[in-house]
Amino acid sequence: MTMTGELQGGAGRDGPLWWDRPQAAVLDGGIAAVSAAECAAEGVAFAHETGIPTALGVLFGVLVGSVVLLRWRWPVAVVLFGIAVAPAAMGIVLSVVGLYTLAASEVPRRITSTLTALALVATFAVMYVRTSGGVGATHGVVLALSGVLAVALNVVPVLLGLYMGARRRLMESLQERADSLERELLLLAERAEERAEWARREERTRIAREMHDVVAHRVSLMVVHAAALQAVAAKDPVKAARNAALVGDMGRQALTELREMLGVLRAPAAARPAVSAPAAVVAEPVAVGAAAAGPEDGPTLAELEALVGQSRAAGMAVDLDVRGAGGAYPAEVEQTAYRVVQEALTNCHKHAPGAKVVVRLAHREGEVAMQVENGPGAADVARPELPSGGNGLVGMRERVLGLGGVFVSGPTDAGGFRVSAVLPGAAGQG
Repeated sequence: MTMTGELQGGAGRDGPLWWDRPQAAVLDGGIAAVSAAECAAEGVAFAHETGIPTALGVLFGVLVGSVVLLRWRWPVAVVLFGIAVAPAAMGIVLSVVGLYTLAASEVPRRITSTLTALALVATFAVMYVRTSGGVGATHGVVLALSGVLAVALNVVPVLLGLYMGARRRLMESLQERADSLERELLLLAERAEERAEWARREERTRIAREMHDVVAHRVSLMVVHAAALQAVAAKDPVKAARNAALVGDMGRQALTELREMLGVLRAPAAARPAVSAPAAVVAEPVAVGAAAAGPEDGPTLAELEALVGQSRAAGMAVDLDVRGAGGAYPAEVEQTAYRVVQEALTNCHKHAPGAKVVVRLAHREGEVAMQVENGPGAADVARPELPSGGNGLVGMRERVLGLGGVFVSGPTDAGGFRVSAVLPGAAGQG
């Protein structure tokens, strides 16, 4: 709080007139009453000395003492008024309180020093004149007494005012820093909540994509086998039984993969240590995402042969062409490569039944490339009527680009479709 009267008169006050608080107005009223009583008593002696009526001297003293009410509004004027009435030997409380207020306010220090010096000289002169005629008082004693009283009435209030002003400014500074810190903490909490919401959205997207990859391929093969089972049930019971067994195997594999994924998603909630908010808000979805990704439990490139074999068992003509020696790729690279091939084969089952499919995998220096290309679907093969959410290609692209790879898909000149992707040998390389 700035203690100059000009600034105190602004908005945000709770007290009357220029006071910032009602308590301050009551305090100044009490000080003014004491000052008025002191000046009224001194006004009697002043009236006798000047020959004016006593009532007028008392009234003058009351007015002089009441000036202290303006100490926070115009501290410089109050001190100057105290210096002006010093020859009348009144206004001690006014002078002391005025100097204290002047030093405690935001008045420039050069003005405070000048007015303090003037008040010191005026008090010394008045005290010297009034005590020099004392009986038995030597000149040295008068000088010493006048000097001590002048210092006590002027320097001490100024020093106390400077200390209280500095203390008040320090408290204001600390309060401002505390308020600033609180605002920063609120801002950080808001940003943490935004990051947590973003992480939750990313986690939901990732889980949805993972669920799609795990379930869509298995279920697509189950639908294909079920259609084949329906077609051959009466003609070839042995083949029907084999297809039924395959459908059962596919269903069990799908359920197993779903259980494994849900188990990984639940695991961090029990194993994760407690952390304080708001960090926990951000850490929880990120930790869940990292755990759910669980690359060490995900599919690898070594399982591509089995993946292709499942499509062959469903009646698809699939060739697997692997070139180059496989390197030690990060788990997320192998998992992404597997998922791309898996989703591409699922799309072949959905949209190109009876078509010939070629899966190519090339291990190059610092990268691994994969391509799934199918020809046009056979006209005499019934489509399995598999539902499509339209997110397969989007999910593949997100996976590949997320690792800094390249993804291209589109129709071929022969009427088929081609999906190509290149992944860096180390995740995150561009």
